[in-house]
Amino acid sequence: MKALTPETKRTYIRKMALLIAGYNEELVIERTIRSAIRAGMKPRDIYVVDDNSDDATSKIARGILGKTNVCRVRRSGKGLALTKATKKFSLTERYEWVHIADADGAFAPDYFYVFRRKLRPKYAAATGYIKSLPGYSVSQFRVYEYTVGMEIHRRFQALAHTVSVIPGPTSCFRSDVFAKLNFDNKTLTEDFDVTLQLHRQKLGKVQFIPDAVAYTQDPRSVSDFVKQITRWNRGVLQGSRRHNIGLRAQRIDAYLTYQIVQNLFFFFNYAVIMPYIAFKRHSPALLATLFLLDVITTFAVSFIVSWRSKRWDILSAFPQIYILRWVTLFVFLQAFVEIMLLQRFRATDGMWSTSGKRYKFST
Repeated sequence: MKALTPETKRTYIRKMALLIAGYNEELVIERTIRSAIRAGMKPRDIYVVDDNSDDATSKIARGILGKTNVCRVRRSGKGLALTKATKKFSLTERYEWVHIADADGAFAPDYFYVFRRKLRPKYAAATGYIKSLPGYSVSQFRVYEYTVGMEIHRRFQALAHTVSVIPGPTSCFRSDVFAKLNFDNKTLTEDFDVTLQLHRQKLGKVQFIPDAVAYTQDPRSVSDFVKQITRWNRGVLQGSRRHNIGLRAQRIDAYLTYQIVQNLFFFFNYAVIMPYIAFKRHSPALLATLFLLDVITTFAVSFIVSWRSKRWDILSAFPQIYILRWVTLFVFLQAFVEIMLLQRFRATDGMWSTSGKRYKFST
């Protein structure tokens, strides 16, 4: 593509491109693309890269967007597939912003209208508000998790400029910044690694746009859920180790170190300190009281989440929410031992698999 002169650049450059990477996404890709169109994206600005699927992913995408906006690459993994597609379509030269989205997501009807209107060029990247798509029982726990994460953690991160991950369902980068990031980072969670690159290279701040709501599809079984969060926890700790989190004087170091230490202390308090105190005082009632207080606190948070998300079914799923909360902690501890102590998963091939993970959904 020819370089643009200053005179023509202003009229030629478009505001935003949407790039969707997929591998065996025939069950969900059509719904995702049509959701993006309804949410304010023109079909000519939507691009799909098919990571050598062996199903009808490319055919379905071409049927909606045309051949020129869909490409198929050799099996590369998500990060490299995104990089190849960005170069093939010259996205960073033709658009001010490049928005990435997962193939199994969806968007609120005003998502892109809101996103484009509120984007500020002083930021290097931007992200919206994630909600869980209606689905299987795990999605009820995810409503709890996402609401707490978005309403408390993400708002604080935005204020403190410590956004730790620009997630796959809603991630947007200024084109000049996008060109400096390595998406082919051979990690388990490429979006987390890319966010740390942004902090380490001091490329700019991340804008949080809470009015722009994107939806994501969650695992349909507890076993799939455990596999997913195992990969996430390993990826976060893998990235933290790779970028020497905790060893530099940046805000992101302080925030992520606090998060890791907080999880470790929570477990140590419940598994070691309190049992020891109860044993020394010969008072098993102390542990029972502590457990009851934890259950009450979690239920209170669940009630607030139900009210905030208008999902009252969350309360009926409270027992599972409480159990999965502990499952999540134990998966983190397993990943901590693997990555930080045993030093496993230093690098991966970056490949992904959607086998058995996708299902048709309704918004």
